[in-house]
Amino acid sequence: MNEVLRQLAARKSVRVYTDEPVTAEEKRAILQAAFDAPSAGCQQFYTILDITDPALKARLADLCDHQPFIASAPLVLVFLADCRRWNECYRAAGLTPREPGPGDLLLAVADACIAAQNAVTAAESLGIGSCYIGDVIEQCEDMRAALALPAAVVPAAMLVFGHPTDQQKARPKPARLPAEYIVCENTYAERTPAGHRAAFAARAREAGRPDFDYDAWMKAFSARKYESDFSREMSRSAAVYLRDFARWDG
Repeated sequence: MNEVLRQLAARKSVRVYTDEPVTAEEKRAILQAAFDAPSAGCQQFYTILDITDPALKARLADLCDHQPFIASAPLVLVFLADCRRWNECYRAAGLTPREPGPGDLLLAVADACIAAQNAVTAAESLGIGSCYIGDVIEQCEDMRAALALPAAVVPAAMLVFGHPTDQQKARPKPARLPAEYIVCENTYAERTPAGHRAAFAARAREAGRPDFDYDAWMKAFSARKYESDFSREMSRSAAVYLRDFARWDG
């Protein structure tokens, strides 16, 4: 296994950091890695917000399900799917561009997330931990106000970075589901109930939990994640953001 593959395999979400800062040089390297990511038509369909204001960090921590570690993180970046900037470029050339549509948004979200993952990989290579914050999609109205987001600009991901504590370094990475459960050849294949159970049981065994109870675990996970208030709020906010694109008629 080469060094890149080793780091990808070792990387895990880190939410507790030492007091060591992320240096300006390290930040530049992380951002440059994001810029170097693949991008649709080399458009870099994203804007990155470098959150340096402590009050704004605290506000984001509160809006993102009250997670205080965000406020104290040495580096916080918000990756925005930006369907506005290119239209403004076209207008600067005297053009009258169409309104951005759903396809533009999907491309922009993909661009933003690919850039974010490059940033994560670069940080890992520098010994800097990271954590994705999906909750940045929630609280649309307040998030728009906090980040001064215009129409057609949507938060795709937030990342927090810092040097992991020894405890975080030692913490085991969560096991993944088996490859044969995730990968389908050529076309989508429906999994059977037995297949679902077998895949999650295999993951539990890899994590050292041979007594895994599929029904109890799935019930608890559904309540904690899929049926939770924050999940419903995320969908509500996403629907608000999508209104900017729902008017598209070609």
